[in-house]
Amino acid sequence: MARKKIALIGAGNIGGELANLAVMKQLGDVVLFDIPQKEDFAKGKALDLEQASTQSGADARVIGTSNWEDCAGADVIIITAGVPRKPGQSRDDLVGINLPIIRNVADNAKKHCPDAFVIVISNPLDAMVYEFKRRTGFPAEKVVGMAGVLDSARFSLFLAREAGVSVKDVRAMVLGGHGDDMVPLLSYTTVSGVEISRFISAEKLESIVNRTRTGGGEIVKLMGTSAYYAPAASAISMAEAYLNDEKRLLPSAAYLTGQYGYTDIYLGVPAIIGAGGVEQIVELPLTEGEKAALAKSAASVQSVVDVVKASAE
Repeated sequence: MARKKIALIGAGNIGGELANLAVMKQLGDVVLFDIPQKEDFAKGKALDLEQASTQSGADARVIGTSNWEDCAGADVIIITAGVPRKPGQSRDDLVGINLPIIRNVADNAKKHCPDAFVIVISNPLDAMVYEFKRRTGFPAEKVVGMAGVLDSARFSLFLAREAGVSVKDVRAMVLGGHGDDMVPLLSYTTVSGVEISRFISAEKLESIVNRTRTGGGEIVKLMGTSAYYAPAASAISMAEAYLNDEKRLLPSAAYLTGQYGYTDIYLGVPAIIGAGGVEQIVELPLTEGEKAALAKSAASVQSVVDVVKASAE
């Protein structure tokens, strides 16, 4: 059986780490795609990764290109194309810059990779994944946004460090949009099934929730650009779940058709990802406070999506 094919749209910081992880895990052959002005950079990064693979023993091939035909037939597309955040910017500030980029990617993906499972990372994420699906007409179960896995990873780390427990034992879930109104669910957060409140005070938990909501901005302020190791690792977890039919329950930006009371919107919700893509959206009973927080988050997402809709070609 031929190896799977993974097309990474954008060869920058996240794209390079995505390629590295995909090769190390031997998920398939990798196409590292970027615009013509950056084709040599993509080719150089691909060559560097292939040379590194001799040390890990990974046989997957990596090519750098600016030709969409090299992406043809990809099983998975992960989209990072666009301008990353700078200090002082919100994710929503990028909508005007990144909207034409996601539309171009959508048009080419529809032409060359019509059967791919698509994971969108580009910001503002919830609006960009919505526009990709609208533009391509791809089935909703095959188009998903990477947000909840990353936000939950940040939440889990902060909780583990404060509680003094292994990150392996923390189970946490963050729902809603990928922004400052995201909704960390304390009622579903445990350490191997034990309620998190047994380990951390209510005051400290509130502080961790707030830090999680601004976790991306914290890194932008420190580095001058967006995070890339954790976003890449999160997207690869989603790609693995699809390629290996793992049926993993992952918080993902999924297209809602009435779930949680929302329709025609991408919002972070618990989703089971397997060979069928988003195979099931799991509706959790929420507290009144969590419902209110999710409504606030959904309203924030909708406001950006409305801007996208208004400019639809």
